Amino acid sequence: MCNLCLKSFHGATSQQFYFSLTTKRAQVDRIIVVFDFISTLLIILTIFCWRNTVSYPFAIYNGEIMDEQINKYFNGELSFLERLELLRKIRDDKELESVFIQYQNLEALLSIREGQDDCEEGKADYQKFIYICKGHTFRKKLTRYSCYAATVILILVCGWISATFYESGSCDNNNEIYAPAGQRACVTLNDGTIVWLNACSRLTYPSRFKGGQRKVTLVGEAFFDVAKNPSKPFIVSAGALDIRALGTKFNVFCHPKSGYICTSLLEGSVAVYEPDKEKQGVVLKPENQAYYQDGKIQVKYIGDFENFLWKDGIYSFNREPLGDIVQKLGLYFDINIQISDTALLKKEFTGKFREVDGIDEILRIIQKIHPFKIKKDTVTHTITISK
Repeated sequence: MCNLCLKSFHGATSQQFYFSLTTKRAQVDRIIVVFDFISTLLIILTIFCWRNTVSYPFAIYNGEIMDEQINKYFNGELSFLERLELLRKIRDDKELESVFIQYQNLEALLSIREGQDDCEEGKADYQKFIYICKGHTFRKKLTRYSCYAATVILILVCGWISATFYESGSCDNNNEIYAPAGQRACVTLNDGTIVWLNACSRLTYPSRFKGGQRKVTLVGEAFFDVAKNPSKPFIVSAGALDIRALGTKFNVFCHPKSGYICTSLLEGSVAVYEPDKEKQGVVLKPENQAYYQDGKIQVKYIGDFENFLWKDGIYSFNREPLGDIVQKLGLYFDINIQISDTALLKKEFTGKFREVDGIDEILRIIQKIHPFKIKKDTVTHTITISK
């Protein structure tokens, strides 16, 4: 129904990344399936009627002609070749054979009547029988043509209802895509905008954009490559902020557990603002980021562009404190990581990790640089780091 393209992609290794898509259009889909079923049923009915038409051509189109031929047959007005031809048609046509037998039975009854009066009465009955047969043929034609007309009308009505239902916007329910822990997802929206979702992130978007804007909702982290459309701005609703763009590339980080929202602009221009305070927002230029915390927006320069390598399955850290690193890893892999010794929180680390390596391998590598102990509780899904 919508012009939606979903992609699952590979990172540095051959592992295929997984994403899950949850749709909220079940009721609409059921209605469309019903319409499709009715249309298919009507098409089958039309084909069936057409096949019957082909199978019994004389009964439908040549009923009066065949009645006249049968009448001439019993009156002895057909030549030898015409009689053979009629008998051949009767042999190949079951309905025509039934009519012929009725004529034959009536002729037998007439042959045993005695007297002129009986003969005249028999002829009158015979003509009446012919009239009834013609009327039966006419009603059969009318019934079949009515069936065709009803089929066509129903198909047109179903098509009109489906088109009206779609155009009315009833099919524009929101879709939802979610990237599980340790995975990523990529979705192409119907306007051509490409969105990459980081682990444990959720994007809600309409099947097709209507009205004067293109609006989506993000929880987590995503990178947007927005298709240009100056007349219809692209708006990302991220927690307490809205980010408005026309055609640009930017990254949005808004995990609820992090306590802040960060919008980083790589190309183009975006406006970052609170929904009810748009005039008090800021307009970012390329290579700048808006950092929102405690109701305030601060504009900073993007210190490290390698932070956005997560799109390619790479987590990059450049002289970041261990406390910030484990906070991000906890969000990415959906696990609670606690540091019991506060002295470890400020230990800085620089390095790159593959997403496919997993949280255990990443911590073991960091452990070689800054020695610490790791305790994992699989029941509470918690990792504790201590000296």
